[in-house]
Amino acid sequence: MSTSGTPSAGPAPAGAYAYAAADRDAAPQYVLPLVVRIERSSPPGPPTRTDALETAARAVLVMLSDERATDPGGPWHRVVRDWQDGRIRKVVRRARGAEWRRAGALPGVTVTGGGEHPAEVRVFPPVPLDGWPKDLARLQVSGTELEDPAPPAGPEPGTPVLWLNPELGMSAGKAMAQAGHGAQLAWWELDGPARDAWRAAGFPLAVRTAPPGEWDRLTAAGLPVVRDAGFTEIAPGSATVVAEHPALRRREDR
Repeated sequence: MSTSGTPSAGPAPAGAYAYAAADRDAAPQYVLPLVVRIERSSPPGPPTRTDALETAARAVLVMLSDERATDPGGPWHRVVRDWQDGRIRKVVRRARGAEWRRAGALPGVTVTGGGEHPAEVRVFPPVPLDGWPKDLARLQVSGTELEDPAPPAGPEPGTPVLWLNPELGMSAGKAMAQAGHGAQLAWWELDGPARDAWRAAGFPLAVRTAPPGEWDRLTAAGLPVVRDAGFTEIAPGSATVVAEHPALRRREDR
């Protein structure tokens, strides 16, 4: 599932969006590939939808904080920088069996969720829109429909939450990419100590659909908001995710 997002509030993060907003589409365009493992049968079987969304969001944070991306001499530094200078496009594809094993042989990081059938998501350094490695290009975008056997419990107090727009219906792949966008915008907005603390804790977070009546309050709270570019599924400019990190909420309260 392909998607692209932009921040709707807050200053541009250091090292990201070096191009003016009007020039982002003229900049070289890259995409962050995420591959979710979805086997035909159990074990391991398909993950739950919420675990897949949360694992995808953590995978984006792992990539953004990896020394190979943050160190100016790291092998992923330049391509991550160039990706962030354009649109923050992400594509979620599925893999199983030999497809998953081939994807695992490519440079990247695999992040595992929790639960009885934990989600496995592998994130790769950004690639040009028309320059995908063949073992990723052949993977399917469709087929990422996942379900929760029961509504997820409310997030633990103090946990960063990526709130989904309750008025939008999104496939699991689309929602995974949007959750990744939300996590990325929160990361950009945090200061160094808050980033370090979040990373040291293993990037705890929850992805939940906003309760009825809360969405308007969340979007007006000064928190990072993802607005979709409208390439797939939903209308351009739709607000899809609000990123509520406790450190950002304390900042807004000051």
